[in-house]
Amino acid sequence: MEKIYKLTDDKEAAVFFGKHDENLKTIEQEFGIKTVARGENLTISGAEAAVKKASKVIDELFLILRKGGIVGHHEVLYAVKTAKENDDLNLHDILLDKIEVSSKRRFITPRTAGQKVYIDAIRDNDIVFAIGPAGTGKTYLAMAMAVNALKTQQVSRIILTRPAIEAGESLGYLPGDLYAKVFPYIRPLYDALYDMMEVDKVEMYLERGIIEIAPIAFMRGRTLNDAFIILDEAQNSTEEQMKMFLTRLGFDSKAVITGDITGIDLPKGKLSGLVQVKGILKDIKGIEFVYFSDKDVVRHELVQEIIRAYNKAAEK
Repeated sequence: MEKIYKLTDDKEAAVFFGKHDENLKTIEQEFGIKTVARGENLTISGAEAAVKKASKVIDELFLILRKGGIVGHHEVLYAVKTAKENDDLNLHDILLDKIEVSSKRRFITPRTAGQKVYIDAIRDNDIVFAIGPAGTGKTYLAMAMAVNALKTQQVSRIILTRPAIEAGESLGYLPGDLYAKVFPYIRPLYDALYDMMEVDKVEMYLERGIIEIAPIAFMRGRTLNDAFIILDEAQNSTEEQMKMFLTRLGFDSKAVITGDITGIDLPKGKLSGLVQVKGILKDIKGIEFVYFSDKDVVRHELVQEIIRAYNKAAEK
């Protein structure tokens, strides 16, 4: 059996085929089919079942590409894997969910079904907990939603916070001002922020207090209205800190709390506030818990395998 696709132009072909035709090679290898590109035609051929399965993936990827979505090697790998596990392939709902930001990137999209669930949870709830391994986009997507909320005037400021447990929260002994003391702990948040906004705009917002960065200890006693608040690395917050943080939420605000409960760095005998809160708040309307797995990792393909290996070792 064979099926023929008509390509729009050379640019579309280059993007769809991938670097050194890696996307086509992946589809060939994973489905056991053959692809031939000649002129404006892309022909796939092979056993009927294999061609039908592969064509579902190709149909979805072309739809995403032609509607302005991103089709890179990760998207192809995810599409192939999803098609093998599930006959109902509907990638376009995920990869065309565009979060507008203010950088030259223009928009950011979820890249897995789990990430799509996460984005929708943030839209629909005032407090969202994102729990899962590194590389699943917990912090990055939360930052994208925060930048979008500021851009569309849903909030008037962004507040970024993180436990600074390596300093034992005793930041007064460190040299420099608050920014210099906190920066090493907040660096991942900065990296995401600079990826989504122009540098001069970030600096201006920091100076005006529109974007605020502080360790969680500095949240005490405040009421945070009209703000998008991100608590990152929440597995390293104590029970007291988590309760204190959650009760800071004011009117017209959203809070996203991210963490990996397999990477707790608290001293022995200290219970993680993120672990405790799962049982306390799970049934409250307006609070959503989203759990990521190794399937949602969007870093190098080997990172998924590494996470699986560590999980198996932990189970043993």
